[in-house]
Amino acid sequence: MIRVAIADDQQLIRAGFSALLANEPDIDVVGEAATGTAAVELVKRLHPDVVLMDIRMPDGDGLWATEQIAADPALVSTHIVIVTTFELDEYVGRAIRAGASGFLVKDTEPVELIRAVRVVAGGEALLSPSVTRRLLERVASGLRDSSHAVQLEALTDREREVLALVGQGLTNTEIAGRLFLSPLTVKTHVSRTMSKLAARDRAQLVVVAYEAGLVRAGWN
Repeated sequence: MIRVAIADDQQLIRAGFSALLANEPDIDVVGEAATGTAAVELVKRLHPDVVLMDIRMPDGDGLWATEQIAADPALVSTHIVIVTTFELDEYVGRAIRAGASGFLVKDTEPVELIRAVRVVAGGEALLSPSVTRRLLERVASGLRDSSHAVQLEALTDREREVLALVGQGLTNTEIAGRLFLSPLTVKTHVSRTMSKLAARDRAQLVVVAYEAGLVRAGWN
């Protein structure tokens, strides 16, 4: 059973997400929060598998709450999905750095919301690649200007190649097809790359790819 918490200051949004997810036999909505502080307290108490986190909330916004949750070693198994709009692009880079595992837009189709919860709970950090890629392209210049650009000397040539494709939003299966490798081999390369770069998850690897210049906005 996938345990989900919903953090949003709009009761209608929380109720809508909750009702939709509650109809799924493998998903259990364990709690709701209307503020950032309440979200952090809720997650610490219940340890849900997935948190659907709004950005704009009172008493500690969703970005602050994401940072608090991701920094807690006891909550390493909790994955955060930021629920955002393209108008909030300037916050995406900070959210990924903080430990967000993926993104949804608030007007997403119901089937995509359900899929996102399952994908993230299953360990796939980067969901809806096309949406994430568009969001990151809009903040890419800011990411690449970071004074903490990641050094890639520890990576093999193959790992660097895989990292570049992860940065383009490709899934393991898509990368496997591009490089003529098995999906399992790609998964191994991704895991090793995350370990070497101390990346929390796949979403942070996308930031690394942009910061290191392996991917540029608008690349296909």
